[in-house]
Amino acid sequence: MARSAGGTTRLLMVFLLILSCAALLLGIWLVESVPSQAAEVFGPPAPHLGLMQRWNLSLRLLLAQDALTRPADPDGVERKFTVELGEAVDAVAFRMEDEGLIRSSEAFRNFLIYAGLDTGLQAGEYQLSPAWSAVELAYRLQDATPMQIPFVVLAGWRAEEIAAALPTSGLTIAPDAFLRAVKRPAQVDLPEELRGVKRLEGFLYPGTYELKRDTDVNSLLALLTAEFAAQMDADWLAAVEAHGLTLEEAVILASIIEREAVVDEEAPLIASVFHNRLQAGMRLESDPTVQYALGWQETAGTWWKNPLTLDDLRAESLYNTYRNTGLPPGPICNPGQAALQAAAYPAESPYYYFRARCDGSGRHAFAVTFDEHLQNACP
Repeated sequence: MARSAGGTTRLLMVFLLILSCAALLLGIWLVESVPSQAAEVFGPPAPHLGLMQRWNLSLRLLLAQDALTRPADPDGVERKFTVELGEAVDAVAFRMEDEGLIRSSEAFRNFLIYAGLDTGLQAGEYQLSPAWSAVELAYRLQDATPMQIPFVVLAGWRAEEIAAALPTSGLTIAPDAFLRAVKRPAQVDLPEELRGVKRLEGFLYPGTYELKRDTDVNSLLALLTAEFAAQMDADWLAAVEAHGLTLEEAVILASIIEREAVVDEEAPLIASVFHNRLQAGMRLESDPTVQYALGWQETAGTWWKNPLTLDDLRAESLYNTYRNTGLPPGPICNPGQAALQAAAYPAESPYYYFRARCDGSGRHAFAVTFDEHLQNACP
């Protein structure tokens, strides 16, 4: 009986030893396997995490894998989300869950700590979508660079000046690609009213546009021309036609008015001078048309040479309205609302001449005859 009891004890000890070894092996497997599986799904952990912290977070992430990798709303759209300066990670996570951007604030916070992104959370405004996973959202919050940026087109800019603003705008559109598309807009989805236009100079409506950083050249031009088309209501088109102008001719005239009128309220009176000259068969003799023809001035660093010399006024170009009667072959800039309205609704006046006043106000002195025009010259 004693030997039988001893044998049972030995068997129990062997069993316990085997069980202990199995538990040890299982523990080793869990210690190695859980972080390995987490790394496969969520990427490597932050290097500063200790062994137990890394294992604990890895297990938590695996258990919450669905909440972290599936979007809260696959059909959701982007919306503005602001991270305040000094706002705690927990507070950001709770707000994101409340606003339906993520499924679980706890899982989101654990991932931020696991990936070492909790310390890189930046204050700022973001465009975030619930159609993105929590993992993607975590990385988006590391860059406070706005997803949308303002892009400004000033009234009176020619296409080259718009192109020159692109490199510092935050957009990825190359100036050369922009100018090529302006000259040959075959790939641009133009508004129906502009589909016969061969060049887009003059039809790029000035204003401030909120654009996504990845906006391409064709999308930008489609937006600018769509905004231009939105300004052309039936009354404006009828007024243009009543003056015997086509749409493109009205834009050409507006572009000249834009460059001549320093003060918007003078635009209708300046327009009346050009309308009067066109009806009388006189040359427009507008300095900005010569400036456009001369192009870039390396020494002065401008597209608009000023002052012009007598030799400049003799420049051989179809755009030179000192040499050619009627309108130039195309717009010389991209006019704004005041100039477009003035081209269609000029003031009624007897004037055929105008020149800048000598007081530096930007206003003009108008004259009926050339002799009066000469008398308006500065001393």
